Amino acid sequence: MYLISHRGNLDGPNPQFENDPLYLAIAVSKGFKVEVDLWFKDKNYWLGHDKPQYRISMEWLKDNQEHLFIHCKNIKSLEKISNSNLHYFWHEEDNVTLTSKGFIWAHPKIKPPTNSISVLPERHNWDLEKCKGICSDYIIKYK
Repeated sequence: MYLISHRGNLDGPNPQFENDPLYLAIAVSKGFKVEVDLWFKDKNYWLGHDKPQYRISMEWLKDNQEHLFIHCKNIKSLEKISNSNLHYFWHEEDNVTLTSKGFIWAHPKIKPPTNSISVLPERHNWDLEKCKGICSDYIIKYK
């Protein structure tokens, strides 16, 4: 089962550090994958949830690709990486979306379908046995 740290969080939300490359590195060093929020603005790549905050490079994305589930936050970021081998997805309020590697990414508001990634399951009491992975702010509790 894939254990995915939501924005680098291990044991609860931490908005001050979420998506910070150094914060993400801590989650990766503990053996987790990470979901990151990607923007493309002003000819640069950025990480950040509600807005571009941390400038990164395509090299950074490629160097870390084995650990990343990239949530494209604007259409430009989706366009820029759509021809890459990176693992990415786009969604807004869709119940599910497919990632570029064929994973079913379930919105936190729905019971995760079989073989999907359950996002923020701590908000509900759903059975996660049939999930392919979990993306959580409390991912350390699932290890």
